[in-house]
Amino acid sequence: MSNLVELYCSVDDFWKQFNAEWETHLIGNAKQKRGPASELSSAEMMTIIIVFHQSNYRTFKHFYSFLCEHHQRDFPHLISYSRFVHLMKTLFIPLFAYLLYRKGDITGIAFIDSTSIRVCHNKRIPRNKVFKHLGKRGKTTAGWFFGFKLHLIINDQGEILAFLLTPGNVADIQVAETLSEGLWGKLFGDKGYISSEVAKKLFKRGIQFFTGLRSNMKAKLMHVQDKLLLRKRALIETVNDQLKNISQIEHTRHRSVENFLVNLLSGIAAYTHQAKKPSLKMGSKDLALLAAA
Repeated sequence: MSNLVELYCSVDDFWKQFNAEWETHLIGNAKQKRGPASELSSAEMMTIIIVFHQSNYRTFKHFYSFLCEHHQRDFPHLISYSRFVHLMKTLFIPLFAYLLYRKGDITGIAFIDSTSIRVCHNKRIPRNKVFKHLGKRGKTTAGWFFGFKLHLIINDQGEILAFLLTPGNVADIQVAETLSEGLWGKLFGDKGYISSEVAKKLFKRGIQFFTGLRSNMKAKLMHVQDKLLLRKRALIETVNDQLKNISQIEHTRHRSVENFLVNLLSGIAAYTHQAKKPSLKMGSKDLALLAAA
């Protein structure tokens, strides 16, 4: 909670610009809104759910109780927990826009990978009703899971450039072309992204696509610099690990699709505010090889 004021200022500055533009595109209806308007502003609500993903709390209910007890002065218009959860779904579009606002800079070096987002234990798949028609069975190196895949592209400073959520059965290579839209330079991925056809399409758009080789594939000539950068691909796996274990984008207690998406976006937003992100750190030997190259 130490950076609460700084975080709120960032969210509030964004909200003032975004809301003015958003209201001009909203389509109204003849239905009269029921109940009083919430005194808690949207910027405050976005700040609260982002701070939750920066905290050590594992459940939002316990975190909200802590907030009501110790931070009433910071949020004087706090509403009940049930009312807050009901209103969370209204933050989906603002949070998505906020992530675009917080997008990292394109540096010419990028890494692509995906991670599984489980929504229930494998034994409870037949009983899951919330994601019955949305989640799919998928497989990773850790085994089978039910849910979704989060596809990410980051730069060499650990900043998120693009992300995409797909069902769990979608292959990584199927989204590489769409996810890399607008990028340039060099893109590094694992063996799941091997495709000569996709590599040719990306090359025409100014992107050199590098992946590892399977055991049954012939070795290809590669520049020393590119080979060193390919070895640093584990950087994005560290980002995936922090998103899951620090920002808590994955849990199996979701009761609605809307709040699942808000939880995911707010977790990613919390990561963008990390003071120290995993970045590309080259050793003395690596720097010497790059200089020679």
